[in-house]
Amino acid sequence: MLLPTQSVYLPGTAVRVEISCPGDLVVTHLGSPVREVPCERPGLVDLGELPVGGYGIAQPSTGASSAVQVCASASDRLRYGFVASFRPGKDAEAVARFARRLHLTDIQFYDWAYRHADLLGGGEEYRDALDQPISLATVRSLIKALGAAGTRSMGYAAVYGVGDEEWEQWEDTALLDAAGDPYSLADFLHIVDPAHPRWLEHFVADIEAAAREVGFDGFHLDQYGYPKTAVRADGEIVDVAASFDALIQGVREAMPDATLVFNNVNDFPTWSSPAAPQDAVYIEPWEPVTTYEALARVATRARLVGGGKPVVLAAYQSVYDKAARDVADVSTRLTMATLFSHGATQLLAGEDGRLLVDPYYVRNMPAEDETLDMLANWYDFLVANDEILMDPGIVDVTASYVGDYNGDIDVSFDAAPVCWEAAPGCVWRRVTRVGDALVVHLINLVGQSDTVWDGPHRPAITLRGGTLRLKPLFGRVPRVSAADPDVGPTLIPLDVRIVDGQAVVSLPDLNVWQVLHVLP
Repeated sequence: MLLPTQSVYLPGTAVRVEISCPGDLVVTHLGSPVREVPCERPGLVDLGELPVGGYGIAQPSTGASSAVQVCASASDRLRYGFVASFRPGKDAEAVARFARRLHLTDIQFYDWAYRHADLLGGGEEYRDALDQPISLATVRSLIKALGAAGTRSMGYAAVYGVGDEEWEQWEDTALLDAAGDPYSLADFLHIVDPAHPRWLEHFVADIEAAAREVGFDGFHLDQYGYPKTAVRADGEIVDVAASFDALIQGVREAMPDATLVFNNVNDFPTWSSPAAPQDAVYIEPWEPVTTYEALARVATRARLVGGGKPVVLAAYQSVYDKAARDVADVSTRLTMATLFSHGATQLLAGEDGRLLVDPYYVRNMPAEDETLDMLANWYDFLVANDEILMDPGIVDVTASYVGDYNGDIDVSFDAAPVCWEAAPGCVWRRVTRVGDALVVHLINLVGQSDTVWDGPHRPAITLRGGTLRLKPLFGRVPRVSAADPDVGPTLIPLDVRIVDGQAVVSLPDLNVWQVLHVLP
């Protein structure tokens, strides 16, 4: 196994990798070798400093591979994971090691607090609002271990939830439903106006104390998706989206250096919150966002309004709780292919190798080894090819380049149609532009009866006979390479022929997702 010491590296930092077997390492950047490092014994290998970018790492003698990324700023990317158990004596190093394996830049500490409206009121050990055992010593040890791995720790904080024990002092800030009763969640939390001056002062002071006394690097600011507009207990009509923005602003003013991630539940209110001073566009999708096409549209819209901030979708794969592991893995592959190809990442995995199958993160489930290996391969691919997948400057040019009218670039298969949108039975094709390069995404939906992202799906039908055709520049033969996350993180050069004025490339077999990188 190859395992980087950090989830992400900053410029001027030596890149180090743990290896379990001797064998020289080859470092590549978008498929091109940049460095070879001899390794005569197992242990820690220093690859030296690398420029900003994503890199594949291969050990040809063993077939092992991994990836590393150097970012100009730690906030440039958000690959999100979670932890939801804080019992005394928990193995913090196992959590940090898993974060390193998947290159997770941030970990959400879900329900770590004593109460939603009283984060630190339980002392050093307590049971949370749903009777889970919590040790702040464990929370601190997790923060320390993750920090050593270059991963930020994000404390969960509900921005407007108040439990029964604290409710009496906040009743006057309640948001009321049509019957005049306070909005609530699951009969144990009541909802207040997040921008009410008294609540906002309390909330900010509470999370400031949590950062100071526990050590969080930032906070995950959660909401429940409702209400959108409501009457406050004093008769004031509240635009809740505006209240969210005011709360984020208030937290930022008090904590200028903290990482802040706000939850846009089912895209509410993604039209306004990305402009607030937070560090990502994070969306928790629910019905009617049920298909791969719907996920793609949400991710695309988030990038457009996000101003370059990382985009994350908390797409929980409950299919693991309902179907066999191999069936659920297909669904997760297709979800990741959809999100990664549209410049977004997925919150799914965390702890020391567990998966989110429910919005109450404590109900996570352990992943089987095959699933963990698959996720590691796909996250290696994501990191190694970051510049052609996640760069904020990537633009979709599909409508301008493909089809008979344009004729600039397109793909065909001997035995499968190619489609513009995600549809059962076809190859979903998308073209983006990254600087001078074109990137073609091919997602295999052949053999599928639907495109529901959290439903069971059949194993991919491997497609052969794929051909890429494109217009070359005068006197130039384009360079084309391909990569598949189930094969390896590195782009592999393909042979290009010039036939009747067109550049023609025979493609490798298409499994679930294939990325083609085309340079003029």
